[in-house]
Amino acid sequence: GATAKALAARGARVFALDLGGAIEKADAVDGVTYVPTDVTDGDQVREAVEQAAGAGVPLRTVVNCAGIGNSSRILSKKGTHDLDLFRKVVEVNLVGTFTVMTVAAEAMATTEPLDDGQRGVVINTASVAAFEGQIGQIAYSASKGGVAAMTVPAARDLASQGIRVMTIAPGIIDTPMMAGVTDEFRAGLAASVPFPKRLGRPDEYAALAVDIVEHDYLNGEVIRLDGALRMSPR
Repeated sequence: GATAKALAARGARVFALDLGGAIEKADAVDGVTYVPTDVTDGDQVREAVEQAAGAGVPLRTVVNCAGIGNSSRILSKKGTHDLDLFRKVVEVNLVGTFTVMTVAAEAMATTEPLDDGQRGVVINTASVAAFEGQIGQIAYSASKGGVAAMTVPAARDLASQGIRVMTIAPGIIDTPMMAGVTDEFRAGLAASVPFPKRLGRPDEYAALAVDIVEHDYLNGEVIRLDGALRMSPR
């Protein structure tokens, strides 16, 4: 949400893709059009991208933030990790990201190039869990590790089209998913961050995304946004 608002505030025509239930709860924002989309459904993604690309302005920026993060150990007292759950997390976080990036890149490749032949940028979202996954994060870490690993080959694949690919790997960000935690638990999370000792803010992710859009020599890199956090096993 913060990223959509930040881009819209800079004059971009923003199309926000999310599940219908999430869109129903979203605030109306000038310059932002909500498009009900399941990122695991290629046909829905293509329809949404076609809507954005046909809005009368070139499609130049794509930011992939969709993700789910269920917790389960490989082995526990309840048995083995649910295989369908593992598959679902990878399907949403990794395959969904790949699908949106691929379909959007196809549309971007048809636009008129700017200086240096540039046509746009795709910003994907990994996580510090891609590098230091905690106990119970096997599915989430695998999916986000895949997003991080896609960055260089995607940037190389799309270089001939003038499309950059970057990835942001956030640490602990104070998103609505954190709304239900206690103040004590929140304080403990903040204390684990070397500096600054607080949770990250969604507007800081948005600011970094905008910087990436505007800084056209950034390409093929994963940027950690985590206050130097290195996750412990638990």
